[in-house]
Amino acid sequence: MDFKTQSIGAGGLCALASDALVVILVGTSVPESLETPLADVARDAVKHGDLALKAGQTLLAHRVAGVKARRLVFSVAADSSVKAVSRAAAAALGLLKSGGSVSATLALAGGEFTEAHAEALVLVAHEATYIYRHTKPSAPPAPKLAAVHLACDKAAGAALTRGLARGQAVAAGVGLAREMANRPGNHCTPTHLADEARRLARSHGMKVEVLERKDVEKLGMGAFIAVAQGSEQPLKFIVLRYQGAAKTAAPVVLVGKGITFDTGGVSLKPAAEMDEMKFDMGGAASVLGTMRAVAELAPKINVVGLIAACENMPDGRAVKPGDVVTSLSGQTIEILNTDAEGRLILCDALTYAERFKPAAVVDIATLTGACMIALGGHRSGLFSPDDALAAELLAAGEATGDLAWRMPVDEEYDEALKSNFADMANVGPRAGGAITAAMFLKRFAKAYPWAHLDIAGTAWKSGAAKGASGRPVALLTRFVLQRAG
Repeated sequence: MDFKTQSIGAGGLCALASDALVVILVGTSVPESLETPLADVARDAVKHGDLALKAGQTLLAHRVAGVKARRLVFSVAADSSVKAVSRAAAAALGLLKSGGSVSATLALAGGEFTEAHAEALVLVAHEATYIYRHTKPSAPPAPKLAAVHLACDKAAGAALTRGLARGQAVAAGVGLAREMANRPGNHCTPTHLADEARRLARSHGMKVEVLERKDVEKLGMGAFIAVAQGSEQPLKFIVLRYQGAAKTAAPVVLVGKGITFDTGGVSLKPAAEMDEMKFDMGGAASVLGTMRAVAELAPKINVVGLIAACENMPDGRAVKPGDVVTSLSGQTIEILNTDAEGRLILCDALTYAERFKPAAVVDIATLTGACMIALGGHRSGLFSPDDALAAELLAAGEATGDLAWRMPVDEEYDEALKSNFADMANVGPRAGGAITAAMFLKRFAKAYPWAHLDIAGTAWKSGAAKGASGRPVALLTRFVLQRAG
């Protein structure tokens, strides 16, 4: 999709050439600044009950006298914030995507577009037009909408162009993450993730290394191997490196959980909705997506992406409840529940991250149902003992609308992981399950500033809109850019 600015000339919005002109109305009245032909249409629609000046309301009109665009859409925003304007734009593009519009020009009445608006609106447009089709030949044809322009004064053009460029890079990363997570488990295997990392490295000038089973055995990744040993699919440990700064500069390390399908292992999950466990590699997908976005934006920073990828299956070789394994760190773990497998592959990845002497490490995982219960699907759970790192991640989420919420990592929660037969158990009691999972990971992340993002509630949607969201690629990309800035 093509994105660019469109300068408002002497003829105003009415003279702009486009298949569709989308006018976002801010507030509870038609803005006085809106030019007469458009204002007259809007006020007449309000007067006759065809348009309510409430957030989310839209009106589509054709061939309006005095307006060059073939179609005119009004969409109401509660205010001029990025969040409100994005919602209004999403509603408008939802009206247009199934029609004949090839291009749409967005204009903000009652405010001015900013660089942040521009970045967000690219993501809105991609979300509105995304269709999964890899394993669905009967999917509807792609929407005709191929270009989105932002109407602005010439003085604002440079800033909006920067926002559009950043938005396109992030949208490409989000799209990659969605596509990987949406593919079924028999298509998106650990091998497929490794192949995708190789393709990404070739196309975007990064370095990649893929460790096989013999490699991780030699290293001593006993926890990772334990999860993978019940599957016919070979495990893969992926190391993807972007170098934008001096080799000596400490990198940011992103660690993704890559369980390409999770049956729960011997601690088998209920059958209902088990199909959604193809999304259990959402953390890995977000690392790939973020690495793509970062490589396209080329910030002056070093970033390492680590992905531990395998399946969790219940065959005769599978790990059993009560088994004790030795992690890469040397700490032993009693596996009380084989369905708490994500933390087992992540703990070895977190230990592996030490070799990079990182400036910060963030792991991303669809880790616990408990986090979904706590936060629902709007905010990812953020856990970190480092206040400064937590503040950076929260700020990145607020800036992009890819929101997180900080959860506690108080020492008292650590008591729940005691074991009579190993250094720790892999689960505690049901209460506070998302926190005890984070406390488990914390034991392996003491050599560097560390944060954990539990995206179990945000990585995908269920129901009629079932599908991956591509979160938290936007948050992570902004975090990396902030670090580089």
